Amino acid sequence: MVPDPESKPQRRKFSTEYKLRVLREIDAASEPGQIGEILRREGLYSQIISVWRRQRDEGAFEALSKRKRGPKGVDPLVAENQQQAARIAELEAEVATLRDLTVAQGKVSALLQDLSHKSAAPKSNG
Repeated sequence: MVPDPESKPQRRKFSTEYKLRVLREIDAASEPGQIGEILRREGLYSQIISVWRRQRDEGAFEALSKRKRGPKGVDPLVAENQQQAARIAELEAEVATLRDLTVAQGKVSALLQDLSHKSAAPKSNG
């Protein structure tokens, strides 16, 4: 059978669990030839086992296995900071509205006092 020239070979991907299982099995092998038997059965080369051992010893598998997929969660402090910033913006808008109301009330008060003084002033007949 001739391979299709259009199709590319797919790179094999191994899960962390698979790598650790194979390494445990190889480390437990005590009789001569068992490691070679495991490698043949799994279709692996000794070089990849060396790489996997180094990764395991450096702690790379633990780091990979605890990582969650998908978008990162929001830091609680960042979320609280955003909520506080939004609340501050609301309060600043409320203060500005109250300041405008106070200015408007002062103008209305001054206008009423002015009208009151004009109406109380004696009218001169000329």
